[in-house]
Amino acid sequence: MNIVAHHHRSSELLSSKISHFLEEFHVSKILRSCNAYKVRGFSAKTVFQVACENAFSNKSFFQKEKETLPSLPFAKDTFYRFMNSCSVNWRKFTLQLGFAVIHKIAPLTDESRRNVLIIDDSLFSRSRSKKVELLAKVYDHVEHKYTKGFRMLTLGWSDGNSFLPLSHCLLSSANRENRLQEASVGVDARSNGGKQRKLAQTKATSVLQTLLKEAKAVEIPAKYVLFDTWFCSPISLIQIKEIGYDVIAMVKKSETIHFRYNGRMQSAPAIFRAATKRRGRAKFLLSVEVEAVKDSMSTPVKLVFVRNKNNRQEYLILASTDVNLSEEEIIQTYGKRWNIEVFFKMCKSFLKLGKENRTMSYDAMTAHVSIVFARYTMLSLEQRRNADKRSIGDLFFASYDELQDLRYMDALLLILKKFIDRIKERMLFMEKELDEMLNSFLEKLPFLWHNCLKHCA
Repeated sequence: MNIVAHHHRSSELLSSKISHFLEEFHVSKILRSCNAYKVRGFSAKTVFQVACENAFSNKSFFQKEKETLPSLPFAKDTFYRFMNSCSVNWRKFTLQLGFAVIHKIAPLTDESRRNVLIIDDSLFSRSRSKKVELLAKVYDHVEHKYTKGFRMLTLGWSDGNSFLPLSHCLLSSANRENRLQEASVGVDARSNGGKQRKLAQTKATSVLQTLLKEAKAVEIPAKYVLFDTWFCSPISLIQIKEIGYDVIAMVKKSETIHFRYNGRMQSAPAIFRAATKRRGRAKFLLSVEVEAVKDSMSTPVKLVFVRNKNNRQEYLILASTDVNLSEEEIIQTYGKRWNIEVFFKMCKSFLKLGKENRTMSYDAMTAHVSIVFARYTMLSLEQRRNADKRSIGDLFFASYDELQDLRYMDALLLILKKFIDRIKERMLFMEKELDEMLNSFLEKLPFLWHNCLKHCA
């Protein structure tokens, strides 16, 4: 009986937390603006709240219906009608919800901090499916083989501490031969569902621009766009610059991608081979200013060549269309791109992305992804409020500094200081002996660690 009662209290607390989030950010109003509204019976907000809670209960809708005291306020058909509606603009919903949460976080972020938009794609697998709408053959970069599913192109926002998903598109394939199923002929092309299906059959680079233009239209506070080698090309750098964002991206070491340097079109590896590298253990090997050129369009770009920590004989190339940034600022800003990888891992491992919805409808899959993104947004906001004491009120807002990005060496120094404090508490050694042991330890560390820790201390 105690276990049942405890579970009941946990469920009530969860439901209360989610309900408070929906009220605080006027999710009901956002749903109505995206054409998700009540036709009859239960409101869209009620169905949406139950869908958000479902990931944390570890029970399917079928299991909840079979309970002695059913926990569902409506039949499962109500939920399926809500998910399969082709009139709801789920991309707009995720963007507006993210916009509302960002403006709640904005006062906690210093104006000088470089807020960024991050774009990446991840596999949305439907490997056991046959008749799913717009199902396509996609390449799995983890397993290094082709499988059935979609490329989930995602746009997110980060200030370095919090990551919030803003928009997405389940990409099928622009190539007819790679699509295993076509879109349903019964969907009106003028509806939101019809437009989303058309976008899914467009090239990823074009969809990328669509997502960025939508973020620009609602004035998401960010100056830079981060992405990896998959989307980085001269034409992408120029087009995103025209939208109004600067780009910081990783350049593929390819002989087919050229930049104008010293009056000649050259590949990035050729520029690296010809230029004089910096000596010693510098943070970066080379920095040059080039031009990204396509037809009659061009934009200045700073290329920064950084040594690969995983392989000291190799190097990585970062490109920035903001040539006024220093090399250290470019490297630090690009490091924020890792937040989206953590986001994908969290959604797939804990928030049931792709696991709780096995429908064949493209509309339902799009709705499912948006609901998962909303769950992550709730958790991200809750984590930020727990970590940043200024969120409690004006008194804490005035007395606490902004959360800083913790560097690796800072974290290592904190661990060493904590270890030394524990030894001093136990009084195991005299202070002179402790200093000698610490200096001896630092001398045996690699030169880079020893030098950094010496300056930090």
